Amino acid sequence: MTALGPDVLALDAAAEAARITSCLRAALRRLGRRGFVVALSGGVDSAVSAALAARAAGPSRVLALALPEPEAPADAVARAQRVAAAIGIECIVQDIGATLDAIGCYRARDAAIRRLVPAYGPGWKSKIAIRGGLDGRYNVFDLVVQDPGGAVQTHRLDAAALMAIVAATNFKQRVRKMIEYYHADRLNCAVVGTPNRLEYDQGFFVKQGDGAADVKPIAHLYKTQVCELAGWLGLPDDVRGGEPTTGTYSLAQTQEEFFFGLPFRQLDYALWALNHGVPASDLARFLGMDEPQAARIHRDIRQKRLGTRYLQSAPVLAEPVPEAPGG
Repeated sequence: MTALGPDVLALDAAAEAARITSCLRAALRRLGRRGFVVALSGGVDSAVSAALAARAAGPSRVLALALPEPEAPADAVARAQRVAAAIGIECIVQDIGATLDAIGCYRARDAAIRRLVPAYGPGWKSKIAIRGGLDGRYNVFDLVVQDPGGAVQTHRLDAAALMAIVAATNFKQRVRKMIEYYHADRLNCAVVGTPNRLEYDQGFFVKQGDGAADVKPIAHLYKTQVCELAGWLGLPDDVRGGEPTTGTYSLAQTQEEFFFGLPFRQLDYALWALNHGVPASDLARFLGMDEPQAARIHRDIRQKRLGTRYLQSAPVLAEPVPEAPGG
């Protein structure tokens, strides 16, 4: 067992950048691609991934995409463009709102919400929030809506409504990925996935949406380490220090309230402790909480791993095909 302390997530940023850059170059050779396509959300994970891709292939062989829609954060495109300018890569902006509207994303989502809030319609906003797991109970989800006058309501979501809302909003990630692969095919490039270790470990992504990629260069790095690497790479301050958001719902929503339940600075250490066999009592002392609460955090991490295992699974074959990769 390794002792838990503030230095366990310390990173030699220069060495790590060099190692990931080397891996990315090897990936291009293995995949037979000439460069990379990266979707920039305006957050630190995609910014670091793009910067590392530019170091590996050269800025002229990396294309950034900013893919907003009407419910995305208002400043997301501006932040993505600042990141691309800082790295020296081209950035194409394409609004996906019309596509989402055409395939029924908003209509299906709103219809599911109206099962609980019949008045929900134009001018209303919404989000989903998680609760329970860190209190020793099963995780449940609430629908939070705000009417045009600013009044907020909260309603417990049943399984059918939750799945309907999530299924509709998942169109957003899947449409973005479709556009990423269009440009990757056009330019003979590889698509870069941008999850950090928390997201990758806990299944915080959409299957065949933001979970689809040819290479995921920072999936082994805790969010704290990604932020440190961003500083070393010289990325814009507002990108490095921004609160992680989902960028999916019309009401402002952090990743903490939607899925993780804890700020990433605490959850990073909790995940590290679980991965290294550190008992809940040590985690409790380090985070300044009682031992039962720390034990609940570790149980919640395990439950999310089990609940999202499907997202990591390869297709099931009726019979192995040994001649095919992965078969």
